Amino acid sequence: MPAFRFEAIDTAGKTKKGVLNADSPRAARGDLRNQGMTPISVEQIAAQDAQNQAKGYSFGDKLSTTESALFTRQLASLLEAGLPLEQALTALLEQAERIYVRDLVASIRGEVMGGAALSDALSRHPRDFPDIYRALVASGEQIGHLSRVLSRLADYIERRNALVQKVKLAFTYPAIVTVVAFSIVIFLLTYVVPKIVEVFANTKQKLPALTVMMLAISDFVRNYGIVCGIIIIGLFFAWRAALKQEHIKRRWHTWLLTAPLYGKFERSLNTSRFASTLAITTGSGVPILRALQTSRDTLSNVAMRELVEQATGAVREGVSLARALSAQKHFPPMLIHMIRAGEITGELSAMLERAAAAQEADLERRTLTIAGLLEPALILAMGVVVLLIVLAVLMPIIEINQLVR
Repeated sequence: MPAFRFEAIDTAGKTKKGVLNADSPRAARGDLRNQGMTPISVEQIAAQDAQNQAKGYSFGDKLSTTESALFTRQLASLLEAGLPLEQALTALLEQAERIYVRDLVASIRGEVMGGAALSDALSRHPRDFPDIYRALVASGEQIGHLSRVLSRLADYIERRNALVQKVKLAFTYPAIVTVVAFSIVIFLLTYVVPKIVEVFANTKQKLPALTVMMLAISDFVRNYGIVCGIIIIGLFFAWRAALKQEHIKRRWHTWLLTAPLYGKFERSLNTSRFASTLAITTGSGVPILRALQTSRDTLSNVAMRELVEQATGAVREGVSLARALSAQKHFPPMLIHMIRAGEITGELSAMLERAAAAQEADLERRTLTIAGLLEPALILAMGVVVLLIVLAVLMPIIEINQLVR
């Protein structure tokens, strides 16, 4: 049963907006009149979304990762409490605050009321529910434990959100220090240095080499700073465009895996995603080949995706997962050993969960290490630059004082 967004006037003369389910726009208007309201506009949600996509815009609306985790957790809790799926979706619809979320839940609820499975209803919204989400829901429906699978899925999304938040917070302070330091240096070079040093221009005194160098840099920044900024921005967008070329992107991502200092972080980030996704998919009853393909799609590094694809091909031919991954580089030995132990004991999902937890802990440790190295390095670099600028200003003053004496 499709969902409709309506605007109507109630008996008190107030305008009301909302969402309802009906067989057709005419039936929706009839339902509104039966409720004592005069319909102003009734529009099918799915039809409106299709019109927006055809026009090439969607106003940037999308279910955020936080909203996705909340939706999944609440739906799992309601189903575990014994509510039928339709009633659970109705409760989520009534609780939704953002219009986009309300329309999304209404659309899903309408499909379910029309007889569609939840996984089929979610497949109509691929931007909001990625392949791994839909695959796990479909698996939960097949094995008859949808609430349990949704609960595990909520745990998975919440862990990923927490990990991403930790990484962002770790690099926030170095980013702020960089911006502040750059702003201070630009201000000193373009305003302070010229104003102070021009005082000595009429003295015909020979300026120190450091002061002359700073004046030259100051003149360059004032005369060509905007041009340099435009060039840097242009190079940035050119690089972004170049990365859309598959062969360039592959080479760049391959280099990132072996880059000094950052390479270990890149490998740890992708192996953590791979292990956690593979753990929840296999633990929810998804076949191993489908689980590997889903895990591959969550990786951000193209080179790592290709390695997983090669391992998937080997598993398809009958090779064990541990042996297939060990033939590919960049996968940590601990992950492979734990997978091998899980295959031997028949507890692959449990061992993958332990491996995922270990990889997430390793990623967090590497993040804190990199951030811990960046912070003092940036502060030291800022201090050295500011010291040089201050010396360039003070040295002529010191020389004049010596001449006066």
